[in-house]
Amino acid sequence: MKKFDTVIFDLGGVLVDWNPDYVYRTIFNDETKMREFYNEICTSEWNEEQDAGRGLKEATEELVARFPHEEENIRAYYNRWEEMLKGEIESTVAVLEKLKDRKQHKLYALTNWSAETFPVALRRFEFLQWFDGRLVSGEERMRKPFREIYELLVNRFNINPGTAVYIDDNARNLTAPAQMGIYTIHFKDAHQLEDELKQLGIL
Repeated sequence: MKKFDTVIFDLGGVLVDWNPDYVYRTIFNDETKMREFYNEICTSEWNEEQDAGRGLKEATEELVARFPHEEENIRAYYNRWEEMLKGEIESTVAVLEKLKDRKQHKLYALTNWSAETFPVALRRFEFLQWFDGRLVSGEERMRKPFREIYELLVNRFNINPGTAVYIDDNARNLTAPAQMGIYTIHFKDAHQLEDELKQLGIL
């Protein structure tokens, strides 16, 4: 069996439960209207620009200028951002803790996250201190799924791609690391993750 020495975790959707629905369901009483707001105004593409290093104020003002009739709802995105951060996904954190306690693998985090909001997570989640290193897209001004951020991770922490595993809930983020020789796991839930790690001889 191939021996792995490194496990790399995505954060949002894997270890952290973050979802704008937690805020916007209190604003919109119509699910269709909420989805239209995401699709047309506070889009995933807009949010990813902040993940890639754009400032929150600049991003907000740009949208307000384009959609002044939605100003209050747009400003809620970052004014109430912490309410979108519901908490840790305890079942997956338990898997991470098992790895930490075994002390047999290097542990890293690679996340698409704004540099301005990541400190909130650092204050709230003790498990973020368990990693041997973290790479936050907004701090590096580059983001997944682009290959350069995976290459930066590998080079900064001297990771051998051939002995590393990368876990992400977003399938598009698995292509580049797989092409680099990193073993990838498409995260569904903690039970599935633990099973796959056992099959690889990691747990």
